[in-house]
Amino acid sequence: MTRQLSIALALLICGVCATGAGRSRPTAPAAPPDPPVPELIGEGVVSTPDDDLGGSTSADGQTLYFEKSAPPHYLYIMLESHLVDGHWTVPEMLPFSGRYRDTDPVLTPDGKTLLFASDRPVNGVDTHHFYIWAATKTEKGWNEPRFVDGPVNSGFDQVFASMAANGNLYFASSRKTGTYDIFRTRLVNCQYQPEEELAVLNGPNIASFEAFIAPDESYLLIGSFGRDDTLGSSDLYISYQQNGVWTKPKNLGPAINSPARDYSPRVSLDGKWMYFTSERLDHPLAFPLSVADFTHFSRSLYNGLGNLYRVPLEDVLRTTRP
Repeated sequence: MTRQLSIALALLICGVCATGAGRSRPTAPAAPPDPPVPELIGEGVVSTPDDDLGGSTSADGQTLYFEKSAPPHYLYIMLESHLVDGHWTVPEMLPFSGRYRDTDPVLTPDGKTLLFASDRPVNGVDTHHFYIWAATKTEKGWNEPRFVDGPVNSGFDQVFASMAANGNLYFASSRKTGTYDIFRTRLVNCQYQPEEELAVLNGPNIASFEAFIAPDESYLLIGSFGRDDTLGSSDLYISYQQNGVWTKPKNLGPAINSPARDYSPRVSLDGKWMYFTSERLDHPLAFPLSVADFTHFSRSLYNGLGNLYRVPLEDVLRTTRP
């Protein structure tokens, strides 16, 4: 065998061996993505020892609309805070809030109108029910809130209304079972059609107080009590719309839900963040408590009342898509 042929054969054998080795070598599994880490919003200013909840941001992300509650539900007020040099300003009362129980502020997709629930009188009559109202902001400030006509406000109590880009409204109401279920009313030719119960999202012993719809109606974020896979109290869920059918709500998991109450979801108008409220503690309590321990806990930021958080929306969708 000539020297040239020996070299050629050696190269061929090395190539085959190298190729074979490459094919047989197992590929290491990709590391699972890190779970989302909830980020506390406005420590000491927005999130305080008070019961703070909600959280809708303006289109530029510079204004936050949220609420405070006087537990247990004696009064709700709605506020706004502004992001200045990377810090949230001291909240101010919205000019139309502070007299009645005003709750669940949710911006419409164009950022111009704030939907909210209130027990304020309707046409001068105190109905003792929550109805959906809308306030629009202009260059001169906020217009007087108006009662939202149509099927969204028929029946008993209705709370937490959100609007898709096409005008369809999603909301929670006690009109059917006495507990809170999720409904939709479609906007057709500028008229809202009779409400539809989204039955696959509801069920016996389930109470859903929040239903935030994606602008394109591709998914719905839900805050519910009583589902079988709850992690302890109210949890956050997501349902996807596929060919006009809603998927079974999926728990967002322990990275977002805690043993405490987790609720009131919204998505920023730029589509980057999911905002929510949680009553989680930052660390377990050490029992038995002294009087001083209890006083310190009850006045602390993590005292079991609501605080506002956010996580990247893409992390939520990435881990829950069907």
